[in-house]
Amino acid sequence: MSVTVDLDDVDRRILSVLQNDATLTNQELAARVHVSAPTCLRRVRRLIEQGVIEKQVAIVSPEKVGAGLTGIVEITLDVQAAERLAEFEAAMARETAVTQCYRVSTGPDFVLVVQVPDMAAYHALAHRAFTAQGNVRNVRTFFSVHRSKFDTRVAI
Repeated sequence: MSVTVDLDDVDRRILSVLQNDATLTNQELAARVHVSAPTCLRRVRRLIEQGVIEKQVAIVSPEKVGAGLTGIVEITLDVQAAERLAEFEAAMARETAVTQCYRVSTGPDFVLVVQVPDMAAYHALAHRAFTAQGNVRNVRTFFSVHRSKFDTRVAI
C-alpha cells in the first residue's frame, strides 16, 4: 500500500512546473516557483527520495518512431490466485510493446495499453504474450483510431 506524502504549496508548484518541462535547470525552476536555488534543489531531491517524482523522461511520439498502432487490451485469466496474477504482471513487464498494465476490478482481470508498429506486430505480441500463456482465458482488444487526449500530468 502506498503512503501519501504531505506536500506544501512550494512542493506543488515545483511538481506542476516539472510536469510541464522537466528539462529546466535548477535555477530556472527556482525562479519559476519563487524560491532560492538551494531550497529548490533540496525540495526536488526530497521529492525524488520520497518517490513522488518517479522518473524524468522524454515522451516520444509513437507515430514518429514506427509504433503508431495503439491497442487497449482486456485480459481475463482462468485462475486469479495471487501468484498467477503476479506471474502475468511479470510477463507483461518483460514485453516492451506493453506500455501500461493495470490490474482492474469488475470485468477483465487486466487492462493493457500496447504500442506496436502494425497489425502483424500486434498478432505476434498477442500470440507470444497472451494466447501462448496457459492461464489466459479471454483477450479483447480495441484499436485506437484517433487519440483526442494524451497527458502525463497528475492533478496536484
